Amino acid sequence: MSFQETIAKCFSNYVTFSGRAPRSEFWWFMLFILLGNIVFAILDSILFGRAADGQQIGILGGLFGLAVFLPSISVGVRRLHDVDKSGWWYLLILVPLIGTLILIVAFFIHRGTTGPNRFGEDPLGSMPLAG
Repeated sequence: MSFQETIAKCFSNYVTFSGRAPRSEFWWFMLFILLGNIVFAILDSILFGRAADGQQIGILGGLFGLAVFLPSISVGVRRLHDVDKSGWWYLLILVPLIGTLILIVAFFIHRGTTGPNRFGEDPLGSMPLAG
């Protein structure tokens, strides 16, 4: 799945919490969010500067954050489904730092279940793994 296909799929399924998302879909979307945050932080500093107290004004970054909020939760839940875990595990993200690390290390970096699982068909089409 390419970068552009992933972005289109995540935005078209922005509140779809059922089904499965392969690793590539999840990580391409996370890269998109990271790059978007960097670009909008730069644009905010150029266009709006800083407030009187020295804080950067983040209007465009805030709008971008709102635009990707639900799609990022959705793709995270679908990624958990791919490793045959309930989407409720995503609530670990509410635990500062430790929750995010647990999600990444225990679930997001691992290969999904081969073949169908209780959340749906294999998004990669049950391709056999080489060696």
